[in-house]
Amino acid sequence: MNRFFRIVVTAIFIGGLFFGAGSAAPAWASEPTAALSFIILKDDSGKPVRNAAVVLHPVNTKGKQGRGGFELKTDNDGKTHFEGVPYGKLRVQVLAPGFQTFGEDYEIGEAEKEITVRLKRPQKQYSIYDEHSEQKKDAPAPEDKPSTPPQ
Repeated sequence: MNRFFRIVVTAIFIGGLFFGAGSAAPAWASEPTAALSFIILKDDSGKPVRNAAVVLHPVNTKGKQGRGGFELKTDNDGKTHFEGVPYGKLRVQVLAPGFQTFGEDYEIGEAEKEITVRLKRPQKQYSIYDEHSEQKKDAPAPEDKPSTPPQ
């Protein structure tokens, strides 16, 4: 019973943070907001990436990421949608297993915005212990051969 009581109190507290003390609308409801649509695709084939995490973070005027944010998941078509984003700078991160993490800041200033992200596969790590076809720094430079043959 004690655990149930804590869960209910926590839910009421979090609801109060998002919707203000007793009001039916969020505190920033008077500010202009945008509807964002995301399309997440594979860079190599152009096919949609399903179940990718799209994380939205507010960014302040100094470029620092603010607290809070939202996480969305893409559907089978690689799409997700979110309404009610306040105008201003927004950091978008996209994470999906088997792909490089994507991150970029966007300036939100219109009522509707569509953002398409193309995720790349991870690159092979570079190791100093592997053989590389390019010339090594310690190896002597090849001798320059004259462009005209000697006569």
